[in-house]
Amino acid sequence: MLRVLSPIAATLVFATALGAAPGNSTPDSQKEAPGQIQGHKPARTRKPQVGRASWYGRIFQNKKTASGEPYDMFDLTAAHRSLPIGSWVKVTDLKTERTVVVRINDRGPVLSSRIIDLSYEAAKVLGMRGIDRVRLEVLQTPELADNLGPQ
Repeated sequence: MLRVLSPIAATLVFATALGAAPGNSTPDSQKEAPGQIQGHKPARTRKPQVGRASWYGRIFQNKKTASGEPYDMFDLTAAHRSLPIGSWVKVTDLKTERTVVVRINDRGPVLSSRIIDLSYEAAKVLGMRGIDRVRLEVLQTPELADNLGPQ
């Protein structure tokens, strides 16, 4: 029985290897566009998120964030409920049209009526005095950075 299975198994392995051999079987319509990194699929684009932003400052200074690093109210960082820790986000204040780029290093905001909590410094750059309407645009996530490789 083993003698019969060995030639069959060898034939299956050989046939599988032929099917997996590299070749130019991609139709022209599906080839990568010029300027794309070979083997890299573009990140799924996220629609900009619009909502209310708040900020947090001195009371949280040096307390541990979700990323494990201590909160520094003078860094350009923010808390978001679902974006991966380490993501970079462009925040635009819809009232002043000022923008700032922040790194997500914490989870929040606690209140469901808000979409992001900014560090004191990020809120200062935007000219926020309290709670403002903002637009969030994801610039880079850790997964995208890993796929791009060294720059």
